[in-house]
Amino acid sequence: MSFSRVAAVTGANKGIGLAIVRNLALQYPSSTLNNGPLLIYLTARDRSRGEEAIKTLQNDAQLKSAKALAADGGLATIEYHGLDISKPQSITDFASFLKQKHPDGIDIVVNNAGIAMTGFDINVVRQTLQTNYHGTLLSTLSLLPLLRPHARLINISSTVGHLSTKYSPTLISRFQSSRSVADITTLMNDFTSAVERGTEKEEGWPSAAYAVSKSGVTGMTRAVAWEERERGRGVLVNCCCPGYVDTEMTRGRGVRSVDEGARTPVLLALGGIGDVTGEFWKDERVVEW
Repeated sequence: MSFSRVAAVTGANKGIGLAIVRNLALQYPSSTLNNGPLLIYLTARDRSRGEEAIKTLQNDAQLKSAKALAADGGLATIEYHGLDISKPQSITDFASFLKQKHPDGIDIVVNNAGIAMTGFDINVVRQTLQTNYHGTLLSTLSLLPLLRPHARLINISSTVGHLSTKYSPTLISRFQSSRSVADITTLMNDFTSAVERGTEKEEGWPSAAYAVSKSGVTGMTRAVAWEERERGRGVLVNCCCPGYVDTEMTRGRGVRSVDEGARTPVLLALGGIGDVTGEFWKDERVVEW
């Protein structure tokens, strides 16, 4: 079967990622991007969990009622593919697979995969940044060249990475004035070095690995969008906060359902957002970073 559109969602075997896949399948038929069959790659680190997630979707009552999946006569086909964004080789392998399988390009990438560890020390910082920042960055840079003109790339960030009073004025200025991915990576490396020295608070950083990693995701997304805009392909690159969602990551403390958390990412993937690119979104609108 040939597919008119191809999407990939990282970290999609549970939580918000799984809800994004589900809602892409539900909303694609009525979107302006609909021009034929859609293939969605549900990626996850663990094959058994990924395949179990696909079974869950195949038996989903709403998907069946809407006849969203190809097995029920719909447009969407969902396939598992392994991907661990904390491992550079895994990202490279996935990009190579997509390039070979879809030489004409792909249409939607949602970089959702991420971790939230408890505690705060240099090991937590390194692991968190390796996945949430460096992994998301490498996935973005590896998959961006595969995107067709007018495609969409969305990075899941967070309001906890908002440039507020948790940073010193100097650091806020550095984030806001950053114009390249290298600028943001330097900030992430400076944070790691400060934690190694035990001087992050004196240097104006919060003692919060997850928050800083998401500041990095927002900053690098803006930089990538500016660079992509210069290429003139019409590819839209945005990031968003899904809100405080009831998932394993929030340890069940979230107040939104996973479907509510998927709204803004799916809007950015399928919705009519004009030519907006390089922005941070929350609650289906652009908000100031």
